[in-house]
Parts: sequence; structure tokens; C-alpha cells
Amino acid sequence: MRILGIESSCDETAAAVVEETGDTARPWRTLSSVIASQVDIHREWGGVVPELASRQHLRDICGVIERALDEAGAGWEGIDAIAVTQGPGLVGSLLVGVSFAKSLALARGLPLVPVHHLAGHIESLCLHNGPLPLPAIVLVVSGGHTSLFHVPSEGCYALVGRTRDDAAGEAYDKVAKLLGLGYPGGPVIDRLARAGNDRAMSFPVARMTGDDRTKGPRRGVPGIDHEGARWRTDFSFSGVKTSVLRYVKRREGERLDGGMADASTPLFSAEEIADICASFQRAVVGALLDRTFEAAAWARARSIGIAGGVSANSRLREDAQARGAREGLPVFLPSLALSTDNAAMIAAAGLRQFRAGVRADLTLGADASLPLG
Repeated sequence: MRILGIESSCDETAAAVVEETGDTARPWRTLSSVIASQVDIHREWGGVVPELASRQHLRDICGVIERALDEAGAGWEGIDAIAVTQGPGLVGSLLVGVSFAKSLALARGLPLVPVHHLAGHIESLCLHNGPLPLPAIVLVVSGGHTSLFHVPSEGCYALVGRTRDDAAGEAYDKVAKLLGLGYPGGPVIDRLARAGNDRAMSFPVARMTGDDRTKGPRRGVPGIDHEGARWRTDFSFSGVKTSVLRYVKRREGERLDGGMADASTPLFSAEEIADICASFQRAVVGALLDRTFEAAAWARARSIGIAGGVSANSRLREDAQARGAREGLPVFLPSLALSTDNAAMIAAAGLRQFRAGVRADLTLGADASLPLG
């Protein structure tokens, strides 16, 4: 079976064709994966502008889907279903993909499968590595999401931890903006951090110790009684971002007090920028892995997965694998191509949904805050 996946939740217009292999060790194979990125469009604004994103999706989507079919060597007669991201994301962007997918399904007489964006990231792990040993704890970490899921069986996801404020990738972008490093912040901070001293500064990360009553209840891990412990798997990254901001403001004050008011003089040397990046990255990666491995211990997980755009971060990858080796717990990551938003992961999750009997009719709508689990 072959399925066409369509992804347009934020600022990438993507299409891919994925097929079932019949091999239980590698159940899915990617035949094509095409992504039209909008990074250059949004860079001058320092972040994604929703209206610009949705308009660019309209310009790109036809060509992206045609190219995905061509690269897969599949005409419409070779496609058995269409999977599309229903949410969460930017509603204008989502509407472009959902509307296009519904039109295709109607015109071609194909089944339409709705997919949750985060389920796509989780299934990218299976697409790249084959099935994970279950139960698993999966961290989905990106510019818009930082969430921990318990995966007791294939296609079943229970939320056990999440950010209370900024997502980890969002914190990277904001710190990069503070330092004048441009957008997106994740790749540039990761690159500069390699040359820095990660102990040069202390940027603390808040640790959650109680329930967030403003967010409503969550489902815990079935059969696991750890009285309030799961709330400590929540994340908070606004504090570490503010800590960097205070460091920058303090240095600005020191320059003024020292009579160095020339704005053309760089506030930081290249070496100090590298140290800030390395120290910030150490704090964020440490917090992500601490919560993830704690959740894995409470859930008696047999494996850990890390997916989403921030899973491309080199330190996160290296530290996760090293910690997994020390604790005897396998850690699975997607390829770099599958880390960022893409349609291959949506197609894979669509195959999972299709085999579970999930279908949508033409009343399907985009849902910017669609829950998972």
C-alpha cells in the first residue's frame, strides 16, 4: 500500500510518498520526500509570520505534491490513500493542506486520513529505525512543542509531561535573537557552542514540583503509581531565557559604567558568544534529558525516543546516546531529514491510522490546538 502525506502545519510545505514493505523489522519505506522551506521568507522578521506562511503554502503546494509523485515514480493510480496534518499548528497554514487533501480525496476517490502532527514526529522514529521496544517514552521537542509521551503500544500515545511556557526550540530562537545571531536560532547556537566552554556561565533551568492547575488534568502511565511524580516531568524554559537576558543586560550596564557607550563596539567577543551558547545549551539539554530519563524510569520503559526539530541538535544526540548507554536503555533518534517538519512522517502516521480504521470525510477541519492522547 502507498500513501501520500501532506504537511503544512507551520512554515514548510511538504509532500511524501511512503509505502508498506511487509517486513516487520522495517514496515515502511520512503519513496519520496519533498520540502519547500520558508526560512528565508521569515528570517527578516525573526520568526514565522502566520499570514506570510499561509500565502506561501498556497504558492508551493501544487508543485511540491507533483514533485513528490514524480520522485516516487507513482502516478495517481499508484496512490491508495491521502494523509494530511489536521493539527496542531498555525490555522491558516493547516487549512491550506487540509483543503488541498480533501479536494484530492474527492477528485481521486481516495480515503482521507487525518494525522496529528506530533504523532507524525513519534512515528518518524519507526520510519527510520523500525519498531521501538515498547513501552517507550518519547520526547517530542521543537520550536513549538516540548512534550513527553508514554507509548505503551503501537499507535497509542499518553501525555505525561510538557512545557509550562516556552518550548525548547522557542527558547533557542529567543536567545539567538538576544545575541544577534539571527533566525532560526537552534542551528547557529549548536554550531557556535562547539567552540565554547559550557561551564563558563550558570544559566539555571526551573524544575517543576507540583501540578499546573491552569492546564487541566493529564493521563498518567497506566498501572504506575508514583504519587505526583509525573508532574516533575514538566519543563520550563522561560527562566533560562530570562537568565541569558539578565546576563546580556548586566554586560550592557558594565559597558556604560566603564564609559564604553559606542554602540558600534560589539558587546561580546566571539569567544564569549561561544561560551554563552555552550552554557545555555548545556542547561537546556540537561533539563530535557533529566525529565525524559526520569519518566522512563517511572514508566518502566524499554526504550526512549527523541523526535522533532531540536532532535537534530548535536549535543542532545550525543548526550542522549551516552546516557542511554550508561543506564542500559536504548535511545532512538530520527535521521536529520526526518527531524524537522516533513511529510514522510505524516504519511507513516497515516499508514498507522489507516490500518487502525481511521478515516475522515469532507467535513474534516483544521484544528490549531488538536490534542494527542
